[in-house]
Amino acid sequence: MTAPVSQSATTGARTDVKPVETLRCAVVGVGRMGQHHARKYAGMEGVELVGVVDQGTERREAMADSLGCPAFASEEELLEAGVDAVSIAVPTTYHLKCATPLLKAGVACLIEKPLANDSHESEQLVKLAKDSGAVLMVGHIERFNPAVMALEKASRENGASGVRGLVPRFIEVHRVSPMTFRSVDVSVVMDMMIHDLDVVLWLMGGVEPDTVEASGVAVLTEQEDVCNARLTFNRPEGVCVANITASRLAFKTERKTRITGEGGYVSIDYAKKSGVLIRKTANQVQMDEIRDALREGKDLSDLDYSDLVAIEPLELEGIDQLEQEISAFLHCVRTGERPPIDAQAGTAAVRTAERIIASARASMS
Repeated sequence: MTAPVSQSATTGARTDVKPVETLRCAVVGVGRMGQHHARKYAGMEGVELVGVVDQGTERREAMADSLGCPAFASEEELLEAGVDAVSIAVPTTYHLKCATPLLKAGVACLIEKPLANDSHESEQLVKLAKDSGAVLMVGHIERFNPAVMALEKASRENGASGVRGLVPRFIEVHRVSPMTFRSVDVSVVMDMMIHDLDVVLWLMGGVEPDTVEASGVAVLTEQEDVCNARLTFNRPEGVCVANITASRLAFKTERKTRITGEGGYVSIDYAKKSGVLIRKTANQVQMDEIRDALREGKDLSDLDYSDLVAIEPLELEGIDQLEQEISAFLHCVRTGERPPIDAQAGTAAVRTAERIIASARASMS
């Protein structure tokens, strides 16, 4: 196992990291999502899959047999075998329990979303990672959706002012799907909406909302199956409102985000991995002339709207999101760089989700 190294208190990035040729990796929890993690590790260059951990004997042995690696019954057995980095894909309720011995030993952890069951447990994980210097990343996989990555690239290329001058004022998000009867022990907010909370908070520079208003309904389960949240961010650039809807009772699957701002409009379809950026190109003189004509009641029906804007598809790449996520995690393990979705970001998403659930339940009382 790679020896623990120090971690900067200000940046969260590790220091004095020695190059590692081959990382010894493992997966804790090889259910529906964990199986995918294990297969990715098994096929990656510079990675040795040293084993899988699962409480279910039959499940862990079947996965180990298929990938040609050992099967372990506990995190302690895995630590004895030696490991550098681990994906944790157990139910959220067990994230803290499973990650604690690993983080204490300095093992890097990629924890599937959400980071923890609640913000208190999230903060415990943050402290464990800080104390040991272990890398801790959260698996909010939509950050690795090609459309979101294209949006991030556009923002990075055009400076801190926003995506090609787009300062978000209103964000509309819809994430709905038919009932699968998975993760029904938690609210749809923690199950589905958490994906979009992470992206929205990223768009807001990591700042949590000033106000939260929500309404939710439990229909088939004892938790919210449908929820709508209105988040208001009072930023120096101006107020931005995010309206987010999540439902696991729909008859179709839809995952879309629309961002409207002073400089333009962005539409992202997560399912289709597509996006479009529409930005204003008309100069101030043109805009003043149009507004004067409208005030005077002139007929502008012959004016071509496309002459005033530029419509640009977001440049997308055909990528494997999970592979990109794991590669980013392992890059941070090797270099000591701060993870793109660190524990602070994961905690902010969980804390915002808690506020939404509390508001939704208060509105029903």
